[in-house]
Amino acid sequence: MVTVDDLVTRSRAGVHRPDPHQAHAAHRAGALLVDIRPVQQRAEEGGIPGALVIERNVLEWRLDPAGSHRIPEATGHDVEVVLVCSEGYASSLAAASLRELGLHRATDLDGGFRAWAAAGLPTESVTLPGAPARPHS
Repeated sequence: MVTVDDLVTRSRAGVHRPDPHQAHAAHRAGALLVDIRPVQQRAEEGGIPGALVIERNVLEWRLDPAGSHRIPEATGHDVEVVLVCSEGYASSLAAASLRELGLHRATDLDGGFRAWAAAGLPTESVTLPGAPARPHS
């Protein structure tokens, strides 16, 4: 029997997971920084300016370069992708799934959005659809 902890450990084996500053530099150099958190969680925690938002439930369809539902940025299997979730667990599993699709440079942000924000990197407020805008602290 396998536990979710086993799956996370396997998904991280042999993979470089950038820290927030490394992920920020990679994004500035052209890597796709992809926030996979649901809108409710992004509204509570905040977002990352310039990150693509692709919620987890459609991630593979949007980033598969051979898929009919891919986004324009999914130009090939060599695209560097850094996934972001809240703390870096769901994103590790999602990055492993992308690597299975042949996106061999897919990885995830070590510590997730919370580590990004704690590192003092840029964040922005996210408003729920239909809700009035509110300042982000």
